[in-house]
Amino acid sequence: MKFKRAPLIAYLCLLPILLVLGIWQLNRAEEKRVLISLKQQRQSTEILVLSATMPDTPEAHLYKPIKAIGHYDNDHQYLLDNQVNKGRAGYFVLTPFLLKNENKAVLVNRGWLPLGKSRSGLPDIPVDSREITLNGRINHFPTVGLKLAGAEIPTDSWPAIVQVVDTHVLAKQLGYPLFSFQVELDKHADEGFTREWHETLAMTPEKHIGYAVQWFLLALTLTVLFVKYGINKKHD
Repeated sequence: MKFKRAPLIAYLCLLPILLVLGIWQLNRAEEKRVLISLKQQRQSTEILVLSATMPDTPEAHLYKPIKAIGHYDNDHQYLLDNQVNKGRAGYFVLTPFLLKNENKAVLVNRGWLPLGKSRSGLPDIPVDSREITLNGRINHFPTVGLKLAGAEIPTDSWPAIVQVVDTHVLAKQLGYPLFSFQVELDKHADEGFTREWHETLAMTPEKHIGYAVQWFLLALTLTVLFVKYGINKKHD
């Protein structure tokens, strides 16, 4: 049995790629299953009381419900730019929440607001600075696909606009330390804006499996085509 050179080279190059892509999608499906299980487990756990002595390890507390006693810093708030909701551009409102009797704060994501008619007109985001008990859940800050140089530097005026959250940079501007995670304000809490915290993943495990099946079917199709057209049927 002899193989045609060009089809053989193409087959040997493409088949491993298709198989690797299929296996990668299966691995991603398993990662999503673990993430869903973790989220469900932690959201059903006992409410965590936020304090300055708590280890600042976001992964250990991700998705956990929390409560905190303290007050908002009404004078210093951030607008996280380039946040899209249902096709509209806008901001997430991040307000520092100072813990009672402790020199530490956490940024509370109070929700999404749309852009005004122009970027020069910033939204009005007042908040009561009296002592309250805050309820929410711990999560990472929103990320960007491509981080530009200086994106973590906020503007000088308040509310300050920032493209990417770096809590070390913001803490220097505020003058007090910040936790490295955000608290997403409870949907039923007062003084919030549009809060549609993502309860579902952008891509479910089932969709990853569907893509894996497609890659494996392409590998099978490639093999059938190679057998049909890549083998010399005449022997010298």
